[in-house]
Amino acid sequence: MTRRLLALAIALLVLPLASARELSGVTMPDEITVSGSRLLLNGMGVRKKLWVEIYIGGLYLERRSASPDEILASGGTKRVVMHFVTDRATKSKMRSALEEGYAKNSPGELANLRERMGELIALFGDMKKGDIVELTAVPGEGLRVALNGERKGAVEGDDFALATLRVWLGPNPPGKSLKEGMLGL
Repeated sequence: MTRRLLALAIALLVLPLASARELSGVTMPDEITVSGSRLLLNGMGVRKKLWVEIYIGGLYLERRSASPDEILASGGTKRVVMHFVTDRATKSKMRSALEEGYAKNSPGELANLRERMGELIALFGDMKKGDIVELTAVPGEGLRVALNGERKGAVEGDDFALATLRVWLGPNPPGKSLKEGMLGL
């Protein structure tokens, strides 16, 4: 009887560890539900700028994959989470980083994306330590944007949602280690 209770106690202590991942003090659940779709944490990475950690990025997918091409080609709901770990992410820095990401990873589509890039950037303010941005690509809907669990708006178009995912998963991401972490490598 005592051994069973001890085994149960150990199992209950280990269970929370198995249901979330931690990186640089930021914990993300292994599984979330978005609009009825079960998404799995594919991986986490650190966005650094000049040795300063800016945010911890997480990628949620319906099916885990280490292939950016496979992820971008697949249908289904996808989510990028940015958990900010500094107060240095101003709106102007966010704008510059996103514009650079679109330009480097979707150069042939910039003219078509520019207006919607402005819509997305308008949803952001200065980011504070602890702020969590969720960018959710929903097929047929476009890109949903939430800040700290509160929906801020959406930007229409599956093409825009895909271009946004390419900011992190394309050939020129904000950081190689961030991309590799989000891919679970």
